[in-house]
Amino acid sequence: MGKGCVRRIAAFQGLVGCAAVAFAPVPLCAQTPQGPSELDPSAPLDPMPDLGVEWPDMNQPEPAPPPEVEAVEPAAAAEAVEDAAEKVEDATSTRSYSWTITGLEDLAEASAVRIGFDQRSVLQADRKKTANAAQIDRRARADADLLAEMLRSEGYYDASVEPSIEAVGKGLNVQLSATPGPLYHFDSVELPGLDAAAGDEAAKLREAFAIKAGDPVIAQKVIEAGVSLQVALGEQGFATAKVGEQDIVIDHEAQTARLMLPVTPGPVAYFGQISVTGEPPFTSLHVQRIARFKPGDRYEQSDVADLRRALIATSLISSVEVTPVPRDEGRVIDLAIKLEPAPMRTIAGELGYGTGEGIRAEASWQHRNLFNPEGALTVRGVLGTQEQLGAVVFRRNNWLRRDQVLNAQALASHVDRDAYEAKTISLSAGFERQSNFIWQKKWTWSLGGELVASDERDTIEATGEPRRRTFFIVALPGSLGLDESNDLLDPSKGYRMVGRLSPEVSFQGGTFPYARFQIDGSAYHPVSDSVVAAGRVRLGTIIGAQRDDIAPSRRFYAGGGGSVRGYGYQRIGPRDVDNDPIGGRSLAEFGLEARIRLKAFGGNFGIVPFIDGGTLSTDAMPSFKDWQIGVGIGARYYSSFGPIRLDVGTPLNRQEGDSRIAVVVGLGQAF
Repeated sequence: MGKGCVRRIAAFQGLVGCAAVAFAPVPLCAQTPQGPSELDPSAPLDPMPDLGVEWPDMNQPEPAPPPEVEAVEPAAAAEAVEDAAEKVEDATSTRSYSWTITGLEDLAEASAVRIGFDQRSVLQADRKKTANAAQIDRRARADADLLAEMLRSEGYYDASVEPSIEAVGKGLNVQLSATPGPLYHFDSVELPGLDAAAGDEAAKLREAFAIKAGDPVIAQKVIEAGVSLQVALGEQGFATAKVGEQDIVIDHEAQTARLMLPVTPGPVAYFGQISVTGEPPFTSLHVQRIARFKPGDRYEQSDVADLRRALIATSLISSVEVTPVPRDEGRVIDLAIKLEPAPMRTIAGELGYGTGEGIRAEASWQHRNLFNPEGALTVRGVLGTQEQLGAVVFRRNNWLRRDQVLNAQALASHVDRDAYEAKTISLSAGFERQSNFIWQKKWTWSLGGELVASDERDTIEATGEPRRRTFFIVALPGSLGLDESNDLLDPSKGYRMVGRLSPEVSFQGGTFPYARFQIDGSAYHPVSDSVVAAGRVRLGTIIGAQRDDIAPSRRFYAGGGGSVRGYGYQRIGPRDVDNDPIGGRSLAEFGLEARIRLKAFGGNFGIVPFIDGGTLSTDAMPSFKDWQIGVGIGARYYSSFGPIRLDVGTPLNRQEGDSRIAVVVGLGQAF
């Protein structure tokens, strides 16, 4: 095709998987047809076509006979046959090879081209296999065509690639010499039909199609722009919009291209009604409660996708099919939703050991939709050396509104710690607004009520003499949280604050009210691409009662994996004459750590040096003089569902009975 030729590209196709797409050109260089001429009956006939073979001249003498062939000696003949055999053997013998690409050094897109080329290269795929010369030659030619095609997909439409092979020692070296040529640019970009969207809508949609006149003719970017335009149409309410096929005309003489993409926006649409079929038998009312839109709201495709994800997140549904059903000439979009059920029942168990907590085994059975919709019943039990527990839990997700949870629990437990022993029966209920991975919320809260009857054993602080008392407690716990972080499990910037308040009334040796208050705050700051500095503080107080009047199980304790690492569970603070912790009315804690990702392992592993501190007091306000400090280092594995952590700490100011090393394993960062 000559330089002056223009060719049209009807659509992009080909190398989408390797971030480059080749054009499928159709030449438009047909010859100009000649018009028919008038017939002249008197004109002589055209000469007969020449057969291309001369007629023989009978007057010429006979040609001379061919010269006689000299006889060849047997030894020479054998040597010639041996040489030919060696050449055949050389051509068919297998050998290793290497390969290089030249000519891409000055291209800004060289890295992307090489990455995409390596993913599809035959030479690269078979580089560990030996091959004969003919096979290597075929691979080299196929890769030369591939590289030229990829260069064209990056806008170099005059690109050519020449393969060559040379012997290097006992192997071969393949060289692909690329000549990219000039980079083509768009001379014009037209979106006919888009103006039918009218006014500001057309301007916003035009911005969504990122390709402009003067941009390089890069296939992948054109495809991405088309996808972005389709998404923007759905987001702006054009539910029935259609984007036609791209029409690209390449002008080799001007080294430019013209792009035309027809668009039919259709009318602005609004959400209509929801209908539901399939299992579990969710009503349309419940599905509408989960949706972030109401009938009459302007249609947004992202709201439909969000509803699909939220239904899957209930864990009751294995697949969701959402079909938009236009009516009123496309101005209203109803949604027909078909559900496929997931398994409703779960049996789970775990076995573990913790310093200060002993051996602990837990098992549970759950039916996640026993009370439709989303009413789950869980029966759980714990059997351990220091804890035994049985509980029945009811939980209804998306209660009255999305991500609002109603829960109730009946529990009987026996806990035997160094600090106290408690045999407890409790009834509790409440509701909460929770955050999750689909929708991480800025504000969360909870409110509930609790009735507790607990027979507890502790010691008299001064004498160490054991005593047992029975407490009846009524509590109204609540919480309020503010989350400005960027991730639930692995935040790298922002901050969080959570306040908890529980007014309580205790009936033991009289009636007295008191209130437990605790506030937690944490902040995260990226120091570099691989280092995040994180810190936290915790303050707590119980006002309205003396420490000795408060049930031991309702006091504050500090120490352990979720508190001050390096110390054992509940081992920080005042102790009795037997060196057992007695708890307190107030506490203060802090934690500082550097979260360092190791690039050498692809960023999947990290180390975390940390320092934690805490102080516990029997007064209403914590004493900031008697800090107990723990330091250590942690390891992190960053899995697809969040970091898995292993922290090893040691106390700097050990008390009697404290271990030198404490180990913590958990999911998610420490805070």
